[in-house]
Amino acid sequence: MRFLPMLFRKIVRTGRIYLIGPDGSKYQAGPGGGPEVTLRILDPNLDWKIVLDPELNAAEAFMDGTLKIEDGGIHDLMTLIFANKRHFDMSGGQIVWSGVARKLRRFMQHNPIARARANARAHYDIGNDLFRLFLDRDMQYSCAYYRDGDETLDEAQTKKKRHIAAKLALKPGQTVLDIGCGWGGLALYLASVADVKVVGVTLAEEQYRMAKERARAAGLADRVEFRLCDYRSVQEKFDRVVSVGMLEHVGVTHLREYFLGVRDRLDTNGVALIHSISSKAPPGITSTFLRKYIFPGGYAPSLSETFADIERSGLWATDVEIWRVHYARTLEEWRRRFVAARDSGRLPPAYDERFQRMWEFYLSACQCVFDYGSSHVFQIQLARERDGVPLHRDYIAQTEREYAEREPAFMERLWASADAASAETPA
Repeated sequence: MRFLPMLFRKIVRTGRIYLIGPDGSKYQAGPGGGPEVTLRILDPNLDWKIVLDPELNAAEAFMDGTLKIEDGGIHDLMTLIFANKRHFDMSGGQIVWSGVARKLRRFMQHNPIARARANARAHYDIGNDLFRLFLDRDMQYSCAYYRDGDETLDEAQTKKKRHIAAKLALKPGQTVLDIGCGWGGLALYLASVADVKVVGVTLAEEQYRMAKERARAAGLADRVEFRLCDYRSVQEKFDRVVSVGMLEHVGVTHLREYFLGVRDRLDTNGVALIHSISSKAPPGITSTFLRKYIFPGGYAPSLSETFADIERSGLWATDVEIWRVHYARTLEEWRRRFVAARDSGRLPPAYDERFQRMWEFYLSACQCVFDYGSSHVFQIQLARERDGVPLHRDYIAQTEREYAEREPAFMERLWASADAASAETPA
């Protein structure tokens, strides 16, 4: 090997990496003082392929088994890469492909309804049985809220729903639109804790079927309706709009359309809460690996991009909250659960070894983005009128306390509805 040792000697400034070539030759790079990983290269072509496109080709080599990690695991390698990310991003191959992606990003994020449907199903319809293995009991596939730091995943996800519900400033009998409702947990929670009616929309058939069954099993089918449709197809007006983990699928060319849609779905004095991954950095691009294998068409917009189109919508931004480390904790728990399920043989046979390595790579890389990178989560509260919510934030904590007192009466029933729906709906 010639080029790969040169690349690692250039980028590894913290920690150490050991390379074993296809012919048994050995190399090392880095001064130590950080993570240490041993890589065994089985395909001679990786010597130039990884240098040409480090991010994608290294990921694919790991997935294919031609790059093996010894004396460590994929998370050790990810930690080493992110400890040296500034130098990694300055490697020649990474600069070239990042530049290409920046020029094409508007095309890659163009999401008309047909394309948005295909993108959603490519990820969320790969099988509910997979997601059940690593998500919480309520199947929340977004950042949990570790308010005190010692919560279990179930507790942190319940606190997330409670926090969102409080920020919506709900009143009994109001109507709520849940854009990107997932498997229905938030919609069912809002209907139970705040006595409201909810319409949830999703483009993923597996999510839709399970959410409908959950509403029936929880006895909430008269107050929670789920629809298999794009949010742009909804025409009614609602008192509240909530969207958790959906903005990342909108696409930078559709942000204005999205926020205008939120505005137009809100009735007089309406309030919305938008929860999304974002970044403290300027507008960027989606990783080539994530775009190709995990979230086609996905992009987490920067705050500047988001607010530019909020300003054009005429909505008031009445509250902004930044969650910095909560998603790292969430992803760490998801990764731990996924690895435990894999190691114990609980992954269904349909998910072969290549898929398993791909999914572990995804969870590990995303955890590192939140642990060491610039990513965070924002919650932006929007209102049609400047006085749509109280003029202080005290109501949020007070409402959370009220909802926490009500939860024991129905949380076990909602969790049980997820178990019942899992038994009734095909994966």
